[in-house]
Amino acid sequence: MSIEQTDVTGKTAESLPQLDRTLHAAAKPPVRIVHLGLGAFHRSHQAWYTSQASDAADWGIASFTGRRPDAALALAEQDGLFTLVERADGGDSFAVVGSIVEAVDGADVQRLAELVSAPATSIVTLTVTEAAYRIGADGQLDTTASDVAGDLALLASGSGNPSTPLGRLVFALAARRAAGAGPLAVVCCDNLADNGTVARNAVAGLAQAWDAELAAWVEANVSFVSTSVDRITPRTTEADIAAVEAACGYRDNSPVVAEPFTNWVLSGDFPAGRPRWEDAGAVFVDHIEPYENRKLWLLNGAHSLLAYAGQLRGHTTVAQALADPQCLIAVESFWDEAEANLSGAAAGGADLQIPAYRAALLARFSNARIAHHLAQIAMDGSTKLRMRAMPVLLAERAQGRSGAAAALMIAAWIDFSAAAETFHDPLATEVAAANQLEGAERVRAVLALVDPAVAADDAVVELVSGLLGTFPADA
Repeated sequence: MSIEQTDVTGKTAESLPQLDRTLHAAAKPPVRIVHLGLGAFHRSHQAWYTSQASDAADWGIASFTGRRPDAALALAEQDGLFTLVERADGGDSFAVVGSIVEAVDGADVQRLAELVSAPATSIVTLTVTEAAYRIGADGQLDTTASDVAGDLALLASGSGNPSTPLGRLVFALAARRAAGAGPLAVVCCDNLADNGTVARNAVAGLAQAWDAELAAWVEANVSFVSTSVDRITPRTTEADIAAVEAACGYRDNSPVVAEPFTNWVLSGDFPAGRPRWEDAGAVFVDHIEPYENRKLWLLNGAHSLLAYAGQLRGHTTVAQALADPQCLIAVESFWDEAEANLSGAAAGGADLQIPAYRAALLARFSNARIAHHLAQIAMDGSTKLRMRAMPVLLAERAQGRSGAAAALMIAAWIDFSAAAETFHDPLATEVAAANQLEGAERVRAVLALVDPAVAADDAVVELVSGLLGTFPADA
């Protein structure tokens, strides 16, 4: 539903009505989707697609937060409603999204289990970040990770609630099995290659470590859908909240700002049904890998490169970094390497339209009205580089080329890890220890945290070492 511009001249925020279903006059659809990872991207993407489906009245979402209850508390005050602000170069448009019907603190594991075990629930969607899957270099769940081990102890004892998204999901799936509620689909919407398989390995690995019979039930009853998701969604600011008040004539404590562009490609089965997401442009394919790689390498890879190089150069947003010729040249060079490994047989018959996609990315990244902060993108680099830089580096070297542009992304991350005042990463302690070493051994030790096999390649270590310091602060 679009919102017309409203004249609220002279009114204070306190005198404006609060957005809720009385104001919006929107009926609540029944909960049939449970989401883990309530945040801005989920609301601009999966919630928006669901609200645009022709059968939206049949598909409500119960969304659970990750680490903090804040987002759920704020959204619950508005009956799950929020304003989506589409921010284009030419101006903003506003629409109320009503597909989220319940916003819940992720720590409420009992409510999660109740909803997942309900027969009406057909889908669980995930935006829990790449690092949350705790997948090791062998592609399997790392059961030695402290939070995974802690959840396994809690599950085994029955004395407490799991603390990780995976642990909570497995707990809820056990409740569904006990209730005899039948099959459902788990849809991974995180930026991981073959993310359905990653989610399967993580969930099945945790289930197997806890209860072999549950693991067998998951294998037989839970489908894991792979997706490629795309919509730039920066953090909401106080200025964004004020813009909604001025334009719409109501108070919204949880608006979301996003670019107009959106894309969703899905591959997998939905044994208990799904919304008609294709009404909003979602695409369903048999083989998703080419689309995943296009997005992971060209969009996400460029984002990571800009995040590290841009901050080293003193920039704070994607648009600022892209306007720096040194950063732009690095991005274009990386795209050249990625494109060489996306075309032809690698595309699997899919028409990926790489030149048009690259041109669109340049336009999207240059949208200065979308303040996409580099510090936000830079988080969890040790996980992200495994999907964004390493595949391109390895593919280039397998073809007898250097892979220097992909290696430059890794070198920029290493430089950033040593220079940043705040370094957010699941392996931050290990990276800091490796950074205490000197020369090639330092590079080898940091590389080993991302890909041990690559770290053992002396030629790659030499290549990355030679690229350190490429992005000095712009005087």
